[in-house]
Amino acid sequence: MTENDSQRALRVLQLTDPHLMADPAGELLGVNTRDSLDAVIAQVLRDHGQPDLILATGDIAQDATEEAYRVFGEKLNVFSCGSAWMAGNHDDSELLARIAAEMHADRRHIIQGGWQFVLLDTSVPGKVFGELAESELAFLEQTLSENPELPALVALHHHPIEIDTQWMSPIGLRNREAFWQVVDRFEQVKIVLWGHIHQELEEVRKGVKLMATPSTCIQFAAGSVEFSVEDKAPGYRWFELEPSGEFATEVRRADDFVFDLDSNSSGY
Repeated sequence: MTENDSQRALRVLQLTDPHLMADPAGELLGVNTRDSLDAVIAQVLRDHGQPDLILATGDIAQDATEEAYRVFGEKLNVFSCGSAWMAGNHDDSELLARIAAEMHADRRHIIQGGWQFVLLDTSVPGKVFGELAESELAFLEQTLSENPELPALVALHHHPIEIDTQWMSPIGLRNREAFWQVVDRFEQVKIVLWGHIHQELEEVRKGVKLMATPSTCIQFAAGSVEFSVEDKAPGYRWFELEPSGEFATEVRRADDFVFDLDSNSSGY
């Protein structure tokens, strides 16, 4: 690493909810999820270039197949950095963990660029909602306790707050109070980041920035009462993190990606 590299911000890419399938022609509500991910990756390289770290925040596969996870790994080969994957409600968490381990993408605590990243598994087998096992909460508490001097980004799949999309209210993180009881004890937590809701969100809670990010495939309509999608392009989130704990972030979308969304669906 050169002196200039050590002085610049750490560049982190969040990709979330690709919903890949074993079938290359696999579509989610009319959108080929491999093609949409390709379009997002091309947009990343065009707008930002190479990141230093990639966080994949769940629902990597729609059909929970080994082929889908391997395809995801292959698509990330255009990047020269490491990645870290976590399970969502559509994933097979054990299978994902096995493939991620093969690809060195199974790290759950990362220290890099003067920051630490804590990745939590909120998936519950056979359920759409999320929950943090006692072991996950203990892992979060121990990790933050052992590294008080490093600004922290905590990532998970399910949303740990109420959002204005009513149909998603029962399928967020069930034991969010227990999660916040841990987070609130540690001032070094700067960011809590998630996927699952297929939309952009930024809020602040007790000085912590809360963020969700568009899916690399379909987007859910914010403010909807019942299941609803909207004709927004797939996207990603980019961070530039300073060792001081300061950071900048933005969402970009692959606006040139052409797709024919099935907006009349009642689910996915």
